[in-house]
Amino acid sequence: MAQTDNPFLDGVAKVFTDAAGMAQGVRAEIDTFVKQRLERLVADMDFVPREEFEAVKAMAAKARAENEALAARLSKLEEGMLGAKSKD
Repeated sequence: MAQTDNPFLDGVAKVFTDAAGMAQGVRAEIDTFVKQRLERLVADMDFVPREEFEAVKAMAAKARAENEALAARLSKLEEGMLGAKSKD
């Protein structure tokens, strides 16, 4: 900012500079407060990390596929037993 010979304008400039610095400080405090509150809120909600969710999802898909394969195998075995009984 340019230097002036007018003490009034110098005083006004100093007030605006101080106000801008104070506003930045208040904003930083608000940002910190909001961030802490959001982190606490998320922690209280018991969210599952994405990696854990994906791992459990993969395990469930594998278990479902194995279950379907076992059901098909059981069905074939039952058909075989019923066919063998009807021949007797």
